[in-house]
Amino acid sequence: MHIKRYTLIVMLIMIVVGWYIYGFITQASMPLEIYTLHLPALPIAFWVMVPVFLLYLATVAHMLYYTMIGTIRLRRYKKDSEKLIDALQYTYLGKKGRNNVYKTKRYALMGKLLDNSKLIPNDTLVHVGDEKIDAVLAMLRDLHAGKSVALNKYQLLTSNPLVIQNQINQLNAGELKPGSVLAKAASHDEEVCKHAFVKMIPEKPLYELEKYKAYMSKESLFDILERVNTDKNKLDVSDEALHALLIALPLNGKEYIKAAKVLSGSLPPEQRMRLFEQLSERDETATPAYLYTLFDLEMVDMADEILARSLPDEFIICKAYRALKDSPQHYNIDLFLK
Repeated sequence: MHIKRYTLIVMLIMIVVGWYIYGFITQASMPLEIYTLHLPALPIAFWVMVPVFLLYLATVAHMLYYTMIGTIRLRRYKKDSEKLIDALQYTYLGKKGRNNVYKTKRYALMGKLLDNSKLIPNDTLVHVGDEKIDAVLAMLRDLHAGKSVALNKYQLLTSNPLVIQNQINQLNAGELKPGSVLAKAASHDEEVCKHAFVKMIPEKPLYELEKYKAYMSKESLFDILERVNTDKNKLDVSDEALHALLIALPLNGKEYIKAAKVLSGSLPPEQRMRLFEQLSERDETATPAYLYTLFDLEMVDMADEILARSLPDEFIICKAYRALKDSPQHYNIDLFLK
């Protein structure tokens, strides 16, 4: 009940009671003594209304107290609700270091679960009616669609998957320059740096690629080798540079053979042989690629020398291909790649 309405009703009751006693029961007056306090003589109707008034004051104080308690609780729930909304959006964003403190048990339970969980919204979840959550959902849709979004206000770590995806989107859209990313590699995640390196491959000269080859992957290595083997924007590479590129990563036998195949259309025969001979001397894993090169160049005698020095269980595929070359039927050298 509202205090104003309650006060009006109590005052009306007091007036009615006082009027009834004074008009129909007695109009007498009497003094009142409380311990050493002597109160003057007043109508009995007045003295009857005093306890009612005191009860009114007590009930008003009671209502004010619990109204204040309810307001405090409601304020706690409101603040915890706002914290829970923030926790939910930061859970969608994958933000680290979430450890919100809640003042209500119900929200504390849900908040603890959110702070220690990962959530990925379904594509069908578009609108929930909360401004903050709807903004995050719209941002996630744009991000997954390949668009760049504003993430700075959320203060996410550079290792956050959304930050990585956003910077990759910016690289793809030309909003971030690969050179500027690699020049400040410490400010970017390694995956972003690797993507920036890939974006540099089609146009940048070799010296600039070598500068950032720490971010070269096996896939990007073969992209570089493809540039050596193209007429458009061809990459001029020396023997030493090619050798350095091919030993920069731990390639397996099949990958060395793939590199030999890619370079077969661009390098002169002597350079190809010299390159893979040096690689095989450094790493036996590259020997099949050297044999591939020799067979491709029809240098069968040199291949025979290598195979003759090998152990019985070494280079089985190469030996099988060598045996097939003595048959009347022609077999393609690409059998090495299968």
